[in-house]
Amino acid sequence: MATIKKGILGGFSGKVGTVVGANWRGKDIIRSLPKESQKEPSEKQLLQQAKFKLAVAFLQPLKTILSQYFGSGSGVKSRVNLATSYTINEAMQVVAGIPELMYNKVLITKGELTGFQNAVLSTQVGGVLDLEWEDNSVQGNASPSDQVSLVSYCKELNDFQIFEGIVMRSDLMASVTLPNFCIGKTIEVWAFLNTEKQTFASNSFYLGEHTVL
Repeated sequence: MATIKKGILGGFSGKVGTVVGANWRGKDIIRSLPKESQKEPSEKQLLQQAKFKLAVAFLQPLKTILSQYFGSGSGVKSRVNLATSYTINEAMQVVAGIPELMYNKVLITKGELTGFQNAVLSTQVGGVLDLEWEDNSVQGNASPSDQVSLVSYCKELNDFQIFEGIVMRSDLMASVTLPNFCIGKTIEVWAFLNTEKQTFASNSFYLGEHTVL
């Protein structure tokens, strides 16, 4: 059943006959119902579907960060859509017909803020991750007050741990503690910087694969 929210001349949401009404990026739109295809999908189509499914599942827990800090978000595509397209096209490889993520090419954020200089991650007993970097707060558009965030991902557990705004760029080091269930597991780690006013961010920096101690 369709719902008319602004009177008979307003936009509507829902299905009416062979059309569907919806609100997309603030605009009322009407589109026809898709026709069911009678053809079996090709191998190429199945592969693309698998890539899309993998990208969406991986990025879903990061949706809030992506919506704020991935690209400009201008034009037809949302920031989340931009992140999904990037992940499919730039951060995947196909092994024996199955798509896999290349974590060293994954971006958590994508922006114009000056990134880290010589950032290095080390692990300590008790699930502790120590991040250190060099001072570059006078380079480009960097500021000492830029905020540092860290993201870890464990494929085995399908688990993200997200630590936002933990310290400032000028602190030159940060330390976080992962939950006990992460100990002994292999994780991928990224860090990124964003402005104090949270208006834009740097490209995220991949810190490598680590075993949690």
